[in-house]
Amino acid sequence: MASAPRTRPWHGVMVATALPLSDDLRVDYDAYAAHVARLIDNGCDGVVPNGSLGEYQTLTDDERARVVRTAVEAAGDGQRVMPGVSAYGSAEARRWADQAAEAGAGSVLLLPPNAYRADPDAVAAHYAEVARSGLPVVAYNNPHDTRIDLTPELLARLHGEQNIVAVKEFSGDVRRGYEIAELAPGLDLLIGADDVLLELALAGAVGWIAGYPNAFPAACTRLYRAARTGDLDTALPLYKSLHPLLRWDSRTEFVQAVKLSMDLAGRHGGPSRPPRSPLTGEPEAAVRAATEKALAEGHR
Repeated sequence: MASAPRTRPWHGVMVATALPLSDDLRVDYDAYAAHVARLIDNGCDGVVPNGSLGEYQTLTDDERARVVRTAVEAAGDGQRVMPGVSAYGSAEARRWADQAAEAGAGSVLLLPPNAYRADPDAVAAHYAEVARSGLPVVAYNNPHDTRIDLTPELLARLHGEQNIVAVKEFSGDVRRGYEIAELAPGLDLLIGADDVLLELALAGAVGWIAGYPNAFPAACTRLYRAARTGDLDTALPLYKSLHPLLRWDSRTEFVQAVKLSMDLAGRHGGPSRPPRSPLTGEPEAAVRAATEKALAEGHR
């Protein structure tokens, strides 16, 4: 499946890549490079290394930088790579954005300050600092984890100050898509949670920063393309079929769930670094059952 043409580097299916680890919890860079290439070969438009799904919080500085370089090389085009540059401090986030630019990435993904509940002025200053790297900045709204809500009003301010080009919307409130379009019509809306993909695609999202394409890239890409074009005859049955997996993207154990599905689908995910522990009991059984059902239905 060929990738669809894009008008911006952050458009389309941008996979928040899981990071393959060996049994001794070392980063398997060769497996990661193969994973990135496989995603693009299966129709995904690009990758987002060093996001939460990529366990960036557990990486050393050297590992984090090498992951970005590996992604750019494996993708074959740095415009397909959107590294996560989130950090506790604005100066550190700026350094990661500079590193992404040096590596040849096309854009970056940035959470608001997440060490404390910053006020709107502090949030604006944070995004302004990282935007000085020169790369387009995609804001990441995840109020569940950061306790800072990038409301439509605040997003309109950040966009008006020319410090963000898009937002990964992970609040789960699909009504936000319409309000963002009203208040900041030039700001690109990107789907941030797998389990509201159809709703936000119909609301005008031009991209999906996606989790479950790590395990099912071709099926998820077909779902996104159908949703974006309004082909509900294709999209709705596929969405319902995959939703038992997609909803794991919004749960605490999303990293372990995606990696388990990858392993079951024959794509190396491997273990996760502590403090994440392997899935056991009912959660493990649920992910296994949903993954095996998807595979039996021919999803790849």
